[in-house]
Amino acid sequence: MKLKSRHLLGLDGMAKEELALILDTAVSFREVLDRPIKKVPPLQGKTVVNLFFESSTRTRISFELAERRLSADVVSFSTAASSVSKGETLKDTARNIEAMKIDMVVIRHAAPGSAHFLTRVVDANIINAGDGAHEHPTQGLLDMYTLREKFGTLEGLRVCIVGDISHSRVARSNIYGLTTMGAKVSVCGPATLIPKDIQQLGVKVYHRLDEVIPEVDALNVLRIQLERQKSGLFPSLREYHRFFGVTKEKVSKASKPITIMHPGPINRDVELSADLADGEHSVILQQVTNGVAIRMAVLYLLGTTN
Repeated sequence: MKLKSRHLLGLDGMAKEELALILDTAVSFREVLDRPIKKVPPLQGKTVVNLFFESSTRTRISFELAERRLSADVVSFSTAASSVSKGETLKDTARNIEAMKIDMVVIRHAAPGSAHFLTRVVDANIINAGDGAHEHPTQGLLDMYTLREKFGTLEGLRVCIVGDISHSRVARSNIYGLTTMGAKVSVCGPATLIPKDIQQLGVKVYHRLDEVIPEVDALNVLRIQLERQKSGLFPSLREYHRFFGVTKEKVSKASKPITIMHPGPINRDVELSADLADGEHSVILQQVTNGVAIRMAVLYLLGTTN
């Protein structure tokens, strides 16, 4: 079996079999990361360009490591040091880079649909590393992988995504992927941070953490985007932490331990308390490691079978 598309643009509409293929392929590459020599040759001779128009640490480094682990030649693009700072368009940037005979493009951009746009102007495989508030498919996949690794299955698993759902590409990819794989997904946050039509995606909506905690197996806690605080979407960070901050005191009311996730970076003691982030039920660092394996799997499947 192979992926139906030459690109990974989002998890919306992907078949259960395709998602399972990526997760299963990542298992093999996760084992590679534990070897003394963490390198395999599938993408030898291929050139991958990382086009990051937004700042990133985890995703960018994770993709670069995944590409190098697969023996690809890697070119990383910096907006500040490029012709974009002189007014060059995304289309011209991509077509000029493609003229240098590259094979794959990983793109992060503030504009929703930017990855889709690239598929129409270049012939390379395109991987979406986050486009505005639309999707972040490899983050969704690595979260799914981490949950499956922890619980053995995603079918029937109860997962709540907590925080700023409206502006979160991570939330959307998680919702699309988890619901397709049979998980029961809910969201929790202030009404101002939850889209009014979110229930159409098959999720349950909560506005109180104390109602969520007894009902779930895992909490995926999203970063409060401090740059949006100026918009008055909630009264203050202190108020947000009081009602929606995930703390040890709040999760202690659950009948069994709850797995704690976070896509990073964490605003400690705002959306998530430091003791929980570093606690025994946190899988945050496992998410980071698994991210390399997932991205290796995606690069491999697109670069060798599509």
